[in-house]
Amino acid sequence: MRLFKQLSCIAILLLFLGGCGESREELFEKTNTGDISATKELADQGDADAQFNLGVMYYKGQGVPQDCAEAMKWYRLAADQGVARAQEMLGWMHYFGEGVPQDYTEAYAWLSIAATGGDAEVVAARDRLASKLTPEELPKAQKRATELFEKYGSGK
Repeated sequence: MRLFKQLSCIAILLLFLGGCGESREELFEKTNTGDISATKELADQGDADAQFNLGVMYYKGQGVPQDCAEAMKWYRLAADQGVARAQEMLGWMHYFGEGVPQDYTEAYAWLSIAATGGDAEVVAARDRLASKLTPEELPKAQKRATELFEKYGSGK
């Protein structure tokens, strides 16, 4: 009887704390099937991969209206946690002016951070972009890349 009372108290506590909701594992499973609400819930909880995936959904308009500004928001949150793919997308969005004003300096900086993850294509893209920068812009872009690297570290 005493064990039953202890279990009942635990069950009530879990209900009170919201412990009977979906587990992170269940949310991850739903996210893998493209469930936008599960992806959003995980992203809101700070999960970097879910934030990146939500950025992709908004960028492509998958399950949500296409919205580059919203994609930029989610990519930025994932990039701040060191997700190289999100850092790369920030670079491309700045390069093309999608969701933000076109800015080659900022594009170079984000691609530089993403390139530290070792992706040869990102390194090559960053290097091609460097040739588009003026002699005055390149040092500014490199300085901005250093600032981002110091703040967020290398891409993973």
